[in-house]
Amino acid sequence: MNYTLHLADVYQLLAWFQTYQRDLPWRHTKNPYHIWISEIMLQQTRVEAVKQRYIEFIDALPTIQDLAQVDDEKLMKLWEGMGYYSRARNLKKCAQVLVEQYHATMPRDIEALRSLPGIGPYTAGAIAAQAFGIPTPAVDGNVLRVLCRYWGIEDDTRDPKTGKKLYDALMAFYQTNQDTALDVSSFTQALMELGALVCAPDKAPSCATCPLQDHCFAYMHACQDRIPYRSKLKNRAIEEYTVFVLEINGQLVLEKRPSSGLLAGLYTFPMLKGQLSVEQIHSYLASALRIEHAKITLIGPAKHVFTHKEWHMVGYHIQTTTTPDLKDTQLLTRNLELYAIPSAHAVYKTFANALVLANTAD
Repeated sequence: MNYTLHLADVYQLLAWFQTYQRDLPWRHTKNPYHIWISEIMLQQTRVEAVKQRYIEFIDALPTIQDLAQVDDEKLMKLWEGMGYYSRARNLKKCAQVLVEQYHATMPRDIEALRSLPGIGPYTAGAIAAQAFGIPTPAVDGNVLRVLCRYWGIEDDTRDPKTGKKLYDALMAFYQTNQDTALDVSSFTQALMELGALVCAPDKAPSCATCPLQDHCFAYMHACQDRIPYRSKLKNRAIEEYTVFVLEINGQLVLEKRPSSGLLAGLYTFPMLKGQLSVEQIHSYLASALRIEHAKITLIGPAKHVFTHKEWHMVGYHIQTTTTPDLKDTQLLTRNLELYAIPSAHAVYKTFANALVLANTAD
């Protein structure tokens, strides 16, 4: 099937974008490093949550060289709370490659961009289009939704073949209109922005204000509730844990996770598999940490959803004056802000920070 993107619609989309685009900090630059950082941050994270974090990250690490040399602890702290910490590690790995092979600059070649650690077809396209004006598609979830509705594509958007179909259609549009003075950077961002603000992922998008409505299949056939089609994910595995906010004479115990695997290298409160009874907790404290006497108070439950699993947790505040027999991976601290603690333990970090403040006040 031939998927045609009408040039008149494109110009209407660009006019709409100039009027209604959000004021986002990464839109004030063509610096490919800055655009790269923003794109990685925006994966699986809301725009409003990213804006300030992006500014803080760029302020702390203003160049590729700075990122390549940053201490891992500092990097994890800068990324704290945004999840998918492997992305932050890949940022540093990629920066090191850029320093070694590209003189600390982002290559302008799309294939070179795709070969870099942590940069896939979408991110490479976003950098190439937005920073360098290279006519290369960048198909994210917003663009998938907009174009599936526009062209009436009912294929499963979880299937990589669907994204490839849209990529090829956009590439054909660029080739057909290569003699047109098209602002590729604005066009790329406009498609994404339309999906974020108008062509929303619900059954009632704001079609009345959409600049693409004249030729939109879903609008003309009133099937916005059916397109795009997205198959259901498999049920996530549920893992149960008991979390200890362990307070020793006003200090708190943190545990560094292994250097690989889920939440690698981050700090969490000590936790054990299963939801333990108070008696089982006393037994663990005595056998593992040599703590015989402790006051145990229930904090409460918390849940955190990862891509393929869920943590169902119950937390306890444990107070003791006994100096524990800590593992090599554990430490005592009064300042939690020095350590990158994942959002999975946000409830318990909030509780622990309140303890610190109360102890300071005392």
